[in-house]
Amino acid sequence: MNLFVVILLIISAIGIIVTVLLQSGKSAGLSGSIAGAGEQFFGKAAKTKEGAISKLGIVFAVLYLASALALSVFFK
Repeated sequence: MNLFVVILLIISAIGIIVTVLLQSGKSAGLSGSIAGAGEQFFGKAAKTKEGAISKLGIVFAVLYLASALALSVFFK
């Protein structure tokens, strides 16, 4: 069981790294931040490939935190 949690921790860490590297850079400047917030507020950006990658990154982050917590609490 300990080995399973460690493997899950490693896979989720690699998944976080890959999803962060696959995300595109946001446009710089004040106009880019206003336009980006408007698109996300109305739900246009969430249905693209970048939105899916962002949600996948959140899933990997939750898996990483849960497996790290399980490893520290249950396997002292």
